Amino acid sequence: MVRLRRLSPSCKIRNMRIITERKSPEQVSADALVLPVFEGGGERRFGAVELAEAGEITGKFGELTLVHHPQNVAAHRVLFAGAGKPDKFDSAAARKLAGIAARHLKGKSVKRIAFAFDPAMADAVVEGAVLGNFEPDRYRTANDKKSIDQVIVLADGVAPGVEQAVERGRVIAEAQNLTRELVNEPANRLTPRLLAEAAFRMAAGHGLECEILDRPQMEKLGMGALLGVAQGSAEPPALIVIRYRPASPPGPSGYPGPHLGLVGKGVTFDTGGISIKPADGMEKMKYDMGGGAAMIGALQAVAQIKPAIPVTAFIPAVENMPGSRAQRPGDIVTAMSGKTIEVINTDAEGRLILADAITYARRQGCTHLVDAATLTGAIVVALGHLNIGLFSNDDALRDRVLAAASAEGERTWAMPLDEDYKDYLKSAFADLANVGGRWGGAITAAMFLKEFAEDTPWVHLDIAGTAWLDEEKPYLAKGPTGVPVRTLVRLAAEWK
Repeated sequence: MVRLRRLSPSCKIRNMRIITERKSPEQVSADALVLPVFEGGGERRFGAVELAEAGEITGKFGELTLVHHPQNVAAHRVLFAGAGKPDKFDSAAARKLAGIAARHLKGKSVKRIAFAFDPAMADAVVEGAVLGNFEPDRYRTANDKKSIDQVIVLADGVAPGVEQAVERGRVIAEAQNLTRELVNEPANRLTPRLLAEAAFRMAAGHGLECEILDRPQMEKLGMGALLGVAQGSAEPPALIVIRYRPASPPGPSGYPGPHLGLVGKGVTFDTGGISIKPADGMEKMKYDMGGGAAMIGALQAVAQIKPAIPVTAFIPAVENMPGSRAQRPGDIVTAMSGKTIEVINTDAEGRLILADAITYARRQGCTHLVDAATLTGAIVVALGHLNIGLFSNDDALRDRVLAAASAEGERTWAMPLDEDYKDYLKSAFADLANVGGRWGGAITAAMFLKEFAEDTPWVHLDIAGTAWLDEEKPYLAKGPTGVPVRTLVRLAAEWK
């Protein structure tokens, strides 16, 4: 087992101070005060009534009205942020609105922002602000970069638990931004080995165990599906394992209790291999390790939130390249489980590396599995860029994940996984083929993975359509989104 002991501790992406102040909105000293206003009125402070009568404020969601030097207010500006209908304003809306406000004010070089939202939504407000502050400009040398220095969450004197909620929001948002930072890295700066080093640095900085399986270890374990994908690249593969162990694991004496395994696809660049992709848009294929990056981010948050159950992440990291030793269409590989696979299309590589990682996770004692992968273009055809596609062999685990996703505002849609779909994966020469033809591509990919989950409760999240934004949103920068970090962290934290 390769252990990267000489690496320095993790550096935090955190670049803003987040504090709670138990003051009224009039009293807080800030460059800008953000105040939500709803459709139908109700807000009467700071000149809101006059602005509404003049038609400058309607309360429509996302509408922004900035007032400079308001009277009887310590803040230099007040930003009225349209919050929509009151009965529709939940944590997901608060997160989004905080992101919209943060990005708008950041663009105006505002450094200190106070949010006068409902204290019950403090964690979502912090998440929105931290996520909105993120920019994918690490390699830009221009000196005009703008960033928020401080976020102030306002709470009245009797609101309980606000400080804890603020801290939770910070932890989760920073984990999501770590995921985005990793996905943004170009493939020449984030090879499988360097992804493993980034995971090790994170683990070392947060008191987690981390080990890296190298090629000889994987050969000894019989991971032929994973190694078949990796053999076309000069960059060696790695299987990253990050372990969180609670101080007192659940379960009666002699019974280990539940153990959550998180498996993330880590293809640091995907050319498609011999079944090479078109050149147009191939530069985006650095994002094909978005599932693996999400598991690294999720474990960073898990280490700080400290759920009651053990959580282990497994990230198979490879490059899929068309080198002289690359596997060919028609090759047959033997997975760690012993199943043989006919490789019909080398661009269906994610399911091959996940197959061995899922088997390994089961053998490491994981009782429940969730994998996340930028797996298929077919899920984008089915659901667009708005919903994660969810597939499962277990109704109870499916419902747990759906509930966590709903609570975190990461829209997720349950897809079918009827046994008949396995017929599409028939092969005359092996136990199964790695693709099932044109129809139901996201489903047949999930059905392939189901063969390796076997009887272990398992959920597959196809994030191909949701892990990347092609265009900037008012609340989020262009590029990686960091899904499904929030869902995974809530799933672990609320496990009982």
